[in-house]
Amino acid sequence: MIIGVPKEIKNNENRVAITPAIVQSLITAGHTVYVEQGAGLGSEIHDAEYKKVGAQISDAKTAWAAAMVIKVKEPQPSEYQYFYEGQILFTYFHLAPVPDLTDELLKAGVTAIAYETVQLDNGLLPLLQPMSEVAGRMAIQIGSHFLEKPNHGRGILLGGVPGVPGAHVVIIGGGIVGINAAKMAVATGAKVTLLDTNIERLRYLDDIFAGRINTVVSSTFTIAEHVKEADLLVGGVLVPGAAAPKLVSEAMVATMKPGSVIVDVAIDQGGSIATIDHSTTHDNPVYIKHDVIHYAVANMPGAVARTSTYALTNATHPYILQLAKAGIDAVRDSNALALGVNTYKGKLTSLPVAESQNKTYTPLEDLL
Repeated sequence: MIIGVPKEIKNNENRVAITPAIVQSLITAGHTVYVEQGAGLGSEIHDAEYKKVGAQISDAKTAWAAAMVIKVKEPQPSEYQYFYEGQILFTYFHLAPVPDLTDELLKAGVTAIAYETVQLDNGLLPLLQPMSEVAGRMAIQIGSHFLEKPNHGRGILLGGVPGVPGAHVVIIGGGIVGINAAKMAVATGAKVTLLDTNIERLRYLDDIFAGRINTVVSSTFTIAEHVKEADLLVGGVLVPGAAAPKLVSEAMVATMKPGSVIVDVAIDQGGSIATIDHSTTHDNPVYIKHDVIHYAVANMPGAVARTSTYALTNATHPYILQLAKAGIDAVRDSNALALGVNTYKGKLTSLPVAESQNKTYTPLEDLL
């Protein structure tokens, strides 16, 4: 198979979808790999490193013309021109809040396989997990930064100092984002409260943190109660493939202390905070509403690109090899990959996306 790796063009997206190790695996298996010139520079991977293991350095058009295109982030509008019927596109899509992109993929007949909906039988999202780990950990260091007074924050040190209490970090969602945010927050010495609807998950978190965090069963009442007390609020809720539920209302945000900070990691799926009505960028990451700082960058891990690239590609590597070997037929032997297929032959094959956009859903098995 011919595989193409374009350079990411989203604002400050410095990750790259392939490493020299993966290129070498593909070349050894008899495939051809085109990597757009400079694609790896943001992750400190130079063209010469790709060439050394057999990749061909190309322009964007050549990379996009491949039978399978591997990316990190969803295609940007200027890239829609490269779509063609039967093209396999393997990347993060987060389609639920982006109907225009969905329409373009359907119109072109692209086989869109989304990292974020590849799902194992045990419910694990293996290609979303590494970036959720990164984003959860980043949420705390970002929140700490914007709590500083020069950034219009409350002027609070997360962990405080002897005799002076630290910040109260409130995390909504006890999944991969939530647990990693809690790890970082606990390490600073902050007071940490984590809310989730799953009591078994809360028991697990209470055990592993040995009482160092407060666990609370999530409801509209408890969310409102704890949001009001938060110095740093982290939104880490995920419904695989679907738009994130709006769990924090504008009225709740209005009760927060001036200079407090919200970091909504769920912004890729539309966000879980009502006052976060648009994504921001690394160039202009925050805005203030109700005197509360809102951070809503949709590609947070792109800021720590080298770490993120290797964490992501460690997970995508085996799936890339499967798809390169068998193309779309790989989904017949992999239920996980089948769940990753969002569009195929001009049909929408992801039920959560279809429900979010009020579009017609077609089961993938009806098309294979």
